Formats: sequence, structure tokens, C-alpha cells
Amino acid sequence: MDTEMVTARGVDRESLRRLSRRSNARGVLQLSAHLTLLCATGVLVWAARGSFLIVPAIVLHGIVLNFLFCPLHETTHWSAFASRRLNAPVGWICGALLLLPPQYFRRFHFAHHRFTQDPARDPELAQPAPGTVSSYLWRASGLPNWHKRITVTLRHALTGRVSESFVPARMHAAIVREARSLWIGYLLVLGASLVLRRPEALIYWVFPVLAGQPFLRLFLMAEHTGCALDDNPFGNTRTTYTTGALRLLAWQMPYHVEHHCYPSIPFHALRRVNTLIGDRIEVAAPGYLAVHRELLRRFARRSSAPRNGN
Repeated sequence: MDTEMVTARGVDRESLRRLSRRSNARGVLQLSAHLTLLCATGVLVWAARGSFLIVPAIVLHGIVLNFLFCPLHETTHWSAFASRRLNAPVGWICGALLLLPPQYFRRFHFAHHRFTQDPARDPELAQPAPGTVSSYLWRASGLPNWHKRITVTLRHALTGRVSESFVPARMHAAIVREARSLWIGYLLVLGASLVLRRPEALIYWVFPVLAGQPFLRLFLMAEHTGCALDDNPFGNTRTTYTTGALRLLAWQMPYHVEHHCYPSIPFHALRRVNTLIGDRIEVAAPGYLAVHRELLRRFARRSSAPRNGN
């Protein structure tokens, strides 16, 4: 990022250098908090077995499990920790739990940053953003995500074919190996569960990750849905002001305009970035309920608008 662009976005080069410092200690502390919460919700699932409380316990555990997407995202930028030796394994484990291979996701996510809200080149827009209440609910269900994750990783693993334009040819073999390693691991877990007749993988992983996925979808939809289709990060991305607890669970990603303006800055410095550029943010919301109320109103108005000729 050149000096003119840095200054134009409200942060001088020296401040950017300071804010971009990565920290093993901050990363380990954040990850420890997330894992502690994951263990706590897992204990709730264990305690609720045999009662109707198992359903809310699984949903709660699934929300925390799905939000491992946030450390996966941070390791994609190599900014969760100062050390790559910590970023790589943490990203791999989080990606494996969510059926999102980290090397593949890194290429996908870099293309998203490079071409944010460009309908022709942003891979997040390969599936059109929801524009009606029904398409919004379909996206929120998480089913399109699982369909894409399963079909893409199986295509890579079984055919060895990587057709995504954002993956350079030199990385095709690595992407195929990654997908094959992932599915071998899943088959081993399945085989062990069947041989030992143990349901733990279903109860503590598969069912929760399915039940909690809609909450992650709603969180991710708030980042760009309804924003401008241009290259201005202050207008094509949304920052959502929310509770400290949710910011902690989400690794500070509600400060999303800040992240898109300065993707090199680690999660723990994004709040400070907000104090520098907050007055320039064009799309912001006072919470996730406010985001989704506005989106649903917008989609409902669009659906009820009279068609030409009627």
C-alpha cells in the first residue's frame, strides 16, 4: 500500500507500521479465550444429554464452533500470531473442523480483498447476494455453504481438477493434496466412530456445526450485503458496532471496514483503527439485529413493489 493511499484512508505510514505489529501473546490469549468457551459449551452439551436441553446446548456449542472461522480468517492473513509456526497449524485445524481447507480459503479470501464487491471478480459474489426474503433465508440456512464446501473439496480430492480462477496453476497440486488430506481425515473419524460405536463426533462436532452455521451466515452477511458495488472500502463494507462479548468471539471482525482498509493490521488493533477512521465510514450499523432488520425491510419493499405494466 503506497504512502498516498495510506494517508488518504486516514492512517499515516508510521501509525500503520505500529498498528501492524503482530503478537504471539495476544494471539494465544485470544485463542485461549475461544477454546475455553468452546470447552464450556461442550460441557453443557455433555450435561444436557438425555434431556430436551440438549437442543439449545448443541446450538450454543455450534455457534462457538462455527466462529472458529474467525481465527481461520485471521491466520489466512498470517496475523493471528507473529509466528508462522503458530498461524499455520491453527488455521489448518480450524479449517478442517469447518470443511474449509486453509490454503484454498487463503486464495479465495485474497481475491475477495483484491476485488471486493466486484460482481465479475469477487469470489464471494459468485453466488449472487440475497435480494429477496426467500433468497436471504436460503443463504442464512447455511445449506448453500455446505453444498459448495462439499462439492468443491470433493472435486479437488477426487478429480484433481482445480478450476477456480483465483488459484494460480502453481498451487493446484497443493490444493488437491490439501483436499485429499481433509477427506482422508473425515473418513478416519467416520471409520473410528463406526468401529467403536461412539457418537461423540456427531454430538460434539457434526450436529453442532450444522446447527450453528446459520448464526455464522448472518454474521458474515452483515459484512457486505447491501453495500455499494464499487472499490471504495468505506462504502462497500459495513462496520457493525456490537457488544464486547461478540467482538471477542468474532476476533474483532465486526470492525470490518477497518479490516478491509488495512488487511495487514491484526485483529487486536482494529479498535484503534476505528478511532482513526471511524468518522469516514459510510456504512455502519448499531448492531446485527439492526443490520438484518434493515435488509429484510429492503427485500420486503422490493418484493412488494409493483412490477412494470401492472
